[in-house]
Amino acid sequence: MAFIHLHTHSNFSFLDGASTVKELVQKAAASGMPALALTDHNNVSAAVSFYREAQAAGIKPIQGAEITMQDGCHLVLLAKNPRGYASLCQLLTRAYLNSPREDPRVSWPALENCREVIALSGCRRGAIPRLILQGNFQQALTTARRLIRIFGRENFFLELEPPLFPGSNRLNRYLAQLATELNIELVATNNVHYHSKARYQLQDLLTCVRTLTTLNTVHPERHLNGEYYLKSAAQMKALFCQYPQALANTESITSRCQPVFDLEKPRFPQIPFLKNENSAAVLRRLTFSGAKKRYGKLTQDLTDRIEHELSIITNLGFCDYFLLAWDVARYARQEGIRYAGRGSAADSVVAYCLGLTEVDAYNRNLLFERFMSLEQAKQPDIDLDIDSRHRDKVARYVYDTYGQEHVASVCTFSTFRARSAVRELGKAMELPEEMLDTLAKRLPHIHADRIEQVWPELPELRELDPRPFKKLLHFCHQVAGFPRHYGTHPGGLVISREPLTNLTPLQRSAKGVVITQFDKEGVEDLGLVKLDLLSLKTMSAVEDTAVNIKQKDKNFDYEAIPPDDRETFSLLNSGETIGVFQLESPAQRALQQKLQADNMEDIVASLALIRPGPIKGNMVEPFVARRLGKEPVSYLHPKLKPILEKTYGVVLFQEQVIEIATAIAGFTPGEADRLRRVMSHARSYTEMEKIGQQFIRKAKANGVDPATAKTIYSYIMGYASYGFCEAHAAAFATTAYKTAYLAKHYPAEFFAAVLSNQPMGYYSPNTIAQEARRRGIALKLPDINKSTGKFTVEDNSIRVSLAQVRQMNQKVMENILTARKHGPFRSLADFCRRVKAPRPIIENLILCGAFDQLHPNRKQLLWQLPHLLKETDDGLFTTLPRLQPVPDFSEVEKLDWERWILKMDVRQHHMARWRKKLQQKNILTTAEAKGVEAQSTITVAGVVITPHRPPTRSGKTVVFFSLEDETGLLDVTMFEKQYQRFGHLIFNQFRPPLVVTGTMSGNSLIFETAKTLI
Repeated sequence: MAFIHLHTHSNFSFLDGASTVKELVQKAAASGMPALALTDHNNVSAAVSFYREAQAAGIKPIQGAEITMQDGCHLVLLAKNPRGYASLCQLLTRAYLNSPREDPRVSWPALENCREVIALSGCRRGAIPRLILQGNFQQALTTARRLIRIFGRENFFLELEPPLFPGSNRLNRYLAQLATELNIELVATNNVHYHSKARYQLQDLLTCVRTLTTLNTVHPERHLNGEYYLKSAAQMKALFCQYPQALANTESITSRCQPVFDLEKPRFPQIPFLKNENSAAVLRRLTFSGAKKRYGKLTQDLTDRIEHELSIITNLGFCDYFLLAWDVARYARQEGIRYAGRGSAADSVVAYCLGLTEVDAYNRNLLFERFMSLEQAKQPDIDLDIDSRHRDKVARYVYDTYGQEHVASVCTFSTFRARSAVRELGKAMELPEEMLDTLAKRLPHIHADRIEQVWPELPELRELDPRPFKKLLHFCHQVAGFPRHYGTHPGGLVISREPLTNLTPLQRSAKGVVITQFDKEGVEDLGLVKLDLLSLKTMSAVEDTAVNIKQKDKNFDYEAIPPDDRETFSLLNSGETIGVFQLESPAQRALQQKLQADNMEDIVASLALIRPGPIKGNMVEPFVARRLGKEPVSYLHPKLKPILEKTYGVVLFQEQVIEIATAIAGFTPGEADRLRRVMSHARSYTEMEKIGQQFIRKAKANGVDPATAKTIYSYIMGYASYGFCEAHAAAFATTAYKTAYLAKHYPAEFFAAVLSNQPMGYYSPNTIAQEARRRGIALKLPDINKSTGKFTVEDNSIRVSLAQVRQMNQKVMENILTARKHGPFRSLADFCRRVKAPRPIIENLILCGAFDQLHPNRKQLLWQLPHLLKETDDGLFTTLPRLQPVPDFSEVEKLDWERWILKMDVRQHHMARWRKKLQQKNILTTAEAKGVEAQSTITVAGVVITPHRPPTRSGKTVVFFSLEDETGLLDVTMFEKQYQRFGHLIFNQFRPPLVVTGTMSGNSLIFETAKTLI
């Protein structure tokens, strides 16, 4: 007789399970169990991954959940079939949407509607066991009868737990008597919370985190011992020798529960505007209509390409998905909402004709099979970047058009990473808060299981004694990747033909958005359509810039920006691209100076080059050398020339891998894409060897010399794992070039727009402001009569917005702007009479200079303010009492207040105050440093910004950061040896200005030594 665990919690029970789904499944399979049920608390988030793991392990998955009733009692429900699973999803949805967000409760009336499920009475927190333990036998009997009436006698079981806890034997006897009284069956479970007994301590610690207690605190939800692990059938039989039928019933229940998923079934949405038309016919009509607008005359070759794509789209059944994306893009255009397509969809000519992307896949000769192929038959992924201010409006259109029951945001799972694990677990372990804070702030953004690995490598950590943290780091390693709580995908919307609650429970996120209980991978595995509507502030900045420009040039057209503007390429080649989309990082600025781009292809290549993979693979320098003619371009086989010619013989794009495999080895496009996937996902060596042998064998059959084929395969294998999607790079390159054009020709309007849409990009508002000043654009302090909710252009100056003022909120800002419509403010007293605002906000407005044009003495205004506010509160407006004049703040004090309140240096970069003393010590400005001869040893001072440690080919640490002063930025490279000595100065919570000595190399500094300026 077999035994099956029917009450099992994974780590998706959120701080109440200490093992992953994979660990539980593998333990069950290793124990010889034919099946396993997963019953996480109030969710089925792990259901799809559980299904996949169970299939792979050869065991039967039983889907379920342990729900919480209104009185806090638990009840285990198991889905018998797809209808039962849908019923469970609907039950959980009602519980989440009708209860406080983090406390879903199921009502008895809702339970009455549950169908095709098997119910178990639950653990000690179940209603019936709890009532028995309280001695309330009559109420236990009544509750059991009610559950029998709801589920049916054959579908309700009284659950027995092992007699390993105080009172368990007695409880089980009473439950057995109750079963006899009601003529229902018993079932044995172990209420599993971890796969191995060794995880008990971790589960206990997670319980403390969940209950906001510590290991030295008694709490009823902490388990008394470590017996809640996945026991073997033999262990369970020994524990339940008195109740053999309870063991046998686990098999009986398992036989009645069938798989609930059909993962091969597509679930495309119903397209409202189709009516009775065929979706393939409509897609064809829209595509060719768009093709005529895009291309004018259609050649036979172009027509063949479109027909090829339409054939694959139709055969795979994705016509409705493309029509959905077209409909959303059409709505955005209709509403004047700026958007741009991104990702591998740009490999599609159909997508280009439908207006989903601005990348011309035909003339760029991009491979559609990188996006879709018959062999892969994977769901396409269409992403639209939308002006961040209007993304929600576009999303509302989707909800309104396709129905609230059919649309939801995709969830994400926030997981334990190094910093969060240290703080939360350490607090539960009662480690000193100061000690935890020090460690957490010094940790890089890494996975929780890498802390011990990086500790000896990072100088900022080596100062700390690791011994007090030893046990904490052990637990951090165990929880790495554990889900902590739900989040909301930044743009993913899932749209389904059938009601979503047939497939996933829905709940509200912290922001009130209705989300699925499955993340991106889960919804795609279910066959659901996911459309990414991504909020991109660059689109907002572009729109604001265009609006600002049109105020002085009505004929300006962003779409008509010339693609070959020499001044724009001159800007790119200077490396002065701060604020430019995707081209502003130190690595990109350095590359632009080396590459000397003069066409759009160079920008596309540069976007693909500055990625962790190409840098680690040492692809950057060979590409630049070939691009500049300093290194010959060669090809291993003549067939490679048309494929690699535009990248100078370097395999840079993923599409090229597909083309090489097709041209050299005769792979079908789908086979070639599988090759790309094996490499780009760093699969096993065995798998790569296997596909390599296939490549060489087929290349030989295709007439290629085996030695050459082997060399070509090693060649693409060395690059393919680092390859970037050309379509994605091309999509970003268009926006990158156009924002560079705006930065060159309309810098005031462009930087005002960038500052208005923070946070965005690589740099802080202070660095953006500094770049604007460096280009001769003055910044002006907020003015209570001139500033708006955005940074605005005044002649060739930028006025700081009211929104930039610390503590300012939308309501107060709207009050100010509304009051100003009735006339400018004449004094601080006039402002206080007309605008209701908290005192701290008014004080900040005074201290940052917003009232300077009305009264130049900021300190005097601060003295007046309490009296003015008292008058306002009393409703009496009299003449101010005569106040003694007070001396104003010093200029340095004013600058400090402005910097603190506005979070940026408006009138003067704060490094300027030390300039005279620095000059006396021969310490250069960043601008002066760039003018010295190469290999000169210099000393320069500045504020450290954007320090980072990207992966390197050697594995050694190389730090890149910039020093910022009043003249600009100087990029600095720090190598391993210096990093070990001075890294604590760079990766520091406070980051004081540094005085750095080093050797100039080009326009950057090779770090040697450093000390703090103050």
